Order: sequence, then structure tokens, then C-alpha cells
Amino acid sequence: MNLQLVSLAPRLDVSSQAFFRFRQVGKKMLITNYEGFWALLTPEEFERFATGTVQPATPLYQRLSDNNFLKATYDTRKAADRLWQRRQALTQGPNLHLLIVTLRCNETCVYCHASRAGMDATQTDMSRETAERSIDLILQSPNPNLTIEFQGGEPLVAWDVVKHAIAYANEKNKTAGKLLEFTMVTNLSLMDDEKLEYLLANRVQLCTSVDGPEHLHDGQRKLPGASAHQKATYWIRRINQAYADRGLDPTLYRVEALLTTTRDSLPLWKEIVDTYVDLGCRALFLRPVDPFGWAEKTARKVEYPREDFLEYYRQAVDYMVELNLKGVQVLERYAAIFLSKFFGNDPNFLDLRTPAGAGIGCLAFNYDGKVFTCDEGRMLHEMGDSSFLIGNVVGSSFKDIVSHPTVRSMVLASNLDGQPDCVNCTYNPYCGTQSTHNHKKFGSVFGRARESTVCAVHKGIQDFLFERLSAEDPKVLDIFQKWSTNRPRTHFLQPSA
Repeated sequence: MNLQLVSLAPRLDVSSQAFFRFRQVGKKMLITNYEGFWALLTPEEFERFATGTVQPATPLYQRLSDNNFLKATYDTRKAADRLWQRRQALTQGPNLHLLIVTLRCNETCVYCHASRAGMDATQTDMSRETAERSIDLILQSPNPNLTIEFQGGEPLVAWDVVKHAIAYANEKNKTAGKLLEFTMVTNLSLMDDEKLEYLLANRVQLCTSVDGPEHLHDGQRKLPGASAHQKATYWIRRINQAYADRGLDPTLYRVEALLTTTRDSLPLWKEIVDTYVDLGCRALFLRPVDPFGWAEKTARKVEYPREDFLEYYRQAVDYMVELNLKGVQVLERYAAIFLSKFFGNDPNFLDLRTPAGAGIGCLAFNYDGKVFTCDEGRMLHEMGDSSFLIGNVVGSSFKDIVSHPTVRSMVLASNLDGQPDCVNCTYNPYCGTQSTHNHKKFGSVFGRARESTVCAVHKGIQDFLFERLSAEDPKVLDIFQKWSTNRPRTHFLQPSA
């Protein structure tokens, strides 16, 4: 228990406070409640709150009342509305569907999670029939909003399958009537003018990887006979310009790029941010390395203590805030997701919700027709662990897949209110746990949060953000509000919708 609360124990008065959790953040005490409202209190304010001596008609009383921390003024409807906003996605069914059209890839990445196959391994290409059966199942999801994401390997290797899947999905959706979007995760090295024109004409949103400056990127992502960095950055600029030429808002329609943070990335936080800004990217996602695929085998080269990651993260995000203060628009995705949750606009990011999205918000369709709860479950299968295999496009109904015992187990395991280390955590309303990561690291989908590197990163990022909020700098608050604003990219909706 917090030492301050221990010292207050003889004077505690629980008759006035509504339910709350608490955590010291910097020089202030952060309190949150079940529905996700929060307040940052000075030590003196927290003492008055804990001892029930906050006087009515004071600014502190009003602030606590506005955020549902007082029994006398607790607003049940306000609490229900906030909770519904956070949980409504649970009523809709899977919206993200990953189509692994091939395992073949022309790049060799030191941390590869996808268990890539060589370019001659044509047996790992998805057949047209498997693509069609996958899409038939996808369109059975009760969710009105569906995203089909083409992954690999490198999906441009299986170009004919991608085009067939897009045409087939759009034709079938004339009957299904879903709000349908396509995205593709590609290294861009096989892009050409013909492919780009097709993807633009068919409104396929593109996402790629940029690990930072050229020497870092090329050191981690090997492209035989060429620079992977030069290929990716050339096409990023071309695609961004193509969006602008079509009259699309350049602050909204850009190539999405993300990076995987390795040990070599840690001292280069400024160079990484500058690389993204120079490319015209408005966002970057500072993700730590995962223990899947080749990253497990290369851990001695790529891994690091998560304390080092959090220091790198703070430096990079502080630098991004400085750039925003100078008029340069760039945000960090982890921060944007958490800030959206803090400010009551939950973006339904599948790994940061409770229960998590695996199996109930996301499904992964492998090249061979096997269906998994999520991409990480597919990765584990390629590593020899099929714990998250929940069906096959041949022989499994949609109901069989989403009601699979593994899916139900993951829902229970990722419910933070049932996790011993999470139920009383101050960040419970904003966080999430990853059952596949827990299974890989601890041998159980429940895991042990206090020993989890995922938990350490989530807590560290939220501590940092609330520390910045506690300073009450209006300019920083304005930047954070902008980062948490969700602007839908309606251009990517398919006309068949």
C-alpha cells in the first residue's frame, strides 16, 4: 500500500468516496474509477479526499464530483455511458481480419515475427479458393465494419491472390452490405507503377516499416542487392504525393509506417523521429520487440531491459512534443491510444482493451486455410505451438470459430477485472493484456502481470503521460488533445459498401 495512505489510515473515511484506485505519479496522486474518469491530486488534496474532509462548494469538491469520485453526487447514468463507450465493441464481433496470402518474402529481418519463407517456397502461397473461403467466413461477422488486412511474408509476392481477393470481397459485399476496408502491410520493395495504380484505384490503405535512418533500417532489414530503406522511402514519398494529387487531405492520408525497436535503436531516438518527419509521416509507433518468430533466436542481438526502452520512449516523445510546439505535426501511436482512453474516446485498439480482441475482435486466416485467434497465434503455430489454432476455412463454420474453447479462455484470461495483478491497478480502465504473449513467456494465457514486459511497458508509458499531464501545461495539453482526436479515413471505404 502507498506509504501516504498508510500514514492516513487512522483518519480514513470511506463513507464519502465512491470507488477509486490510486497511484503516485511524480509529485501527485493519480486516482481513477471503474468507468475510467481520473483526477491528479496534490498530496494535500489527496489527504482531504481520503479523510472525507473536502468541503462542498470548493473547486476540489466540484472536480471530484464532476469525475464521479463522491458518493453524494455519483451519477449512475454518466458512469454507464462512459463504460458503454469503452465496451461497446464487445457486442459487435470481429472487425479486423488478417489474410496471410503468402509466407514468401524477399527481405530478411533480424526480428522477423512472420516466420518468412524463401522466395522459392511457392507452397506457402494462398490459393484463390482458400482466399474465397476465408472471405465468405469474414463477411459472416456480425460487425458492420470490416477490415481485411493483407499480410505475409510479403503480400506483393502473391499479387494475383491479392487482386482476386479484393474483387471477390467487393462482389460478395454487394449482398453482405458491410462497411468494408482493405489494408496491406508491405515492405514496398516489390512495388511498381502498375501495382500502385491498382491499389490506389481500389482504395487499399498501405502500411510499411521504417526502422529509422538508413544505416539502422538496412542493418535490420536485409534486401539482397539493394537498400531496403531507399526502396521503402522512395515509395512512401510517391504514395503520399499520389494522395495529394487526388485532392485528399495530406494531414490525414499518408502511408502508415511503424518500427520495431531493437537494442541498436535505443540511442537513436532523435534520428528515428527525424527520419519520420523528413518523410512527411505524421505518426510513428514505438513498439518494443516481441518474443515471436526469429526475435526469439536473435534475442542476444535485439533484446534489452524494458527500463531502457521506457527511457528511449520518454526521450522520443518529449522530442515530438517539442517539435509540435514548433509547428511540426507528428505523434506517437501508443501515446495517442492511451490519451484517447484517458479523454473518454476509446479507439478500440485490440491489444489494449478488456477483454482483448483476439478471437472476438480479430481473426487471422493463414495461407493454408487454418484460422487463428490473432497474428501472434499464427506466429506461434509457425514456431511449432498450435495452441491458438481455432478452425479451418474448410469444415469450420463462423460459429465454430468464434465460439471455440480457446477463444472463450482468452476472453476470461484478458478480462482485467479477473486478473489478480490488474483488478486493483490504477490503469485498469485503460490497459489490456495479451494472452499469446503470456502463453509464450509464462506457459499460461493468464500470465503474471508483475513479471510481464508488456505490463512494464504499458505502466511506464501511462506514468510518463500522466506526469506530463500533471504539469498542467496548456500547450502540451492542447497537443495531447489533438493526438487523441480520431478522424475517420472515409476515402478507404469500399464503394460496394
